[in-house]
Amino acid sequence: MQAYDGAAIKDRVREKALKLGASDVCVTAADDTGGVRRDMSEAFARGDFATWPYDEMYAAKAADPSYILEGARSVICIAVPYAAEAPSPIPLQGRVSNYVGSGDYHSRVKQLLIDVAADIDVAAGAKVTAIACDTKPIAERAFAARAGLGWIGKHTNVISPVSGSFVFLGEIVTQLELPPDQPLRKTCGSCTRCIPACPTGALRGDYTIDATRCIADLTQRTDAIPRAMRPLIGTWVWGCDLCQLACPPNSVMVSLSNHPPQSRASGASRMERSVGAHVEGRSKETSTPELVDLLQLRSSGFKRKYARTAMGWRGGAVLRRNAAVALGNSLDRAAVPPLVDALHRDPHPPVRGHCAWALGRIGSPQAISFLAGRLASEPDNDVRAEILAALEPYAAASR
Repeated sequence: MQAYDGAAIKDRVREKALKLGASDVCVTAADDTGGVRRDMSEAFARGDFATWPYDEMYAAKAADPSYILEGARSVICIAVPYAAEAPSPIPLQGRVSNYVGSGDYHSRVKQLLIDVAADIDVAAGAKVTAIACDTKPIAERAFAARAGLGWIGKHTNVISPVSGSFVFLGEIVTQLELPPDQPLRKTCGSCTRCIPACPTGALRGDYTIDATRCIADLTQRTDAIPRAMRPLIGTWVWGCDLCQLACPPNSVMVSLSNHPPQSRASGASRMERSVGAHVEGRSKETSTPELVDLLQLRSSGFKRKYARTAMGWRGGAVLRRNAAVALGNSLDRAAVPPLVDALHRDPHPPVRGHCAWALGRIGSPQAISFLAGRLASEPDNDVRAEILAALEPYAAASR
């Protein structure tokens, strides 16, 4: 490694990242001085992330960037904005979190990190970097907050003063010692708007979350969605933005997304340029999917429409299951025929089971009649249990 000027490299990194679409760049030391491991361990012990395979070893790795790069001395935290318009709910259309409205964000953010890291390696005359983009164990929100990229809000997302909480986070871990930035002296104060905005009560108000109740978590799990949670999901089929949409710092970002700047004058802010570029790439087909089409999704359609988006990694059956729940919550009797068809034909028992729940929630005579008739011919015990649970309120009412 050749001699280097840390301040100059930091300025160079910031300039390049901003040109590539980042909204902010900050640096912190690659150590656990902020109790990162302790906080993660406490969250895991509470069961906040019980539906994911996190444990004490994960907490140890996520708090120590040297697991990503031996000899790590600095972590460069980068925010890339993704805020987009929040479409008004339309009957029999699903809602999808803003971040999956276009292609898989991993590839976009990863390429930015690769390009910036390459500049650092050139400046150092050696390979002195490694990147992390949601695929390696690193407590990115904790490091971002310590770097001053933003503060962690009561909805547990990082809130950037430049671009709100609708940001992707990416990290470049480096063996170079770069001048660190200072954490922001800012919190959410007395604001609690995100707390009642969460239908499932996942947010505690103390800057922690029970992720097992979070709609974003519920729509990504591969096992059955708990019955008590299903009515609270509404028509979300992947992720959820309700707490962030209620967050005051995001109001400017959403406004810019709804009315992106018509010109890209040299004096336009980083926020305006980044938001405008993202909005132009959104896909209506993935951001506001037709629920019946999603319920009837098959392998070829999944590969064509969703496999390369951020909602493709769990597979088509999870999306069909989510569509069934959303159709049940629509309470629209027009959804009964496709739900009946899926309960009869879908090859995946979890999808059929959630279709049974949806038919019971809609509760039309046609729906109840089919459920009763299907009970005898359904081969899967779990699906039969769902049918019985769906029929129970109507059986009790007739007694």
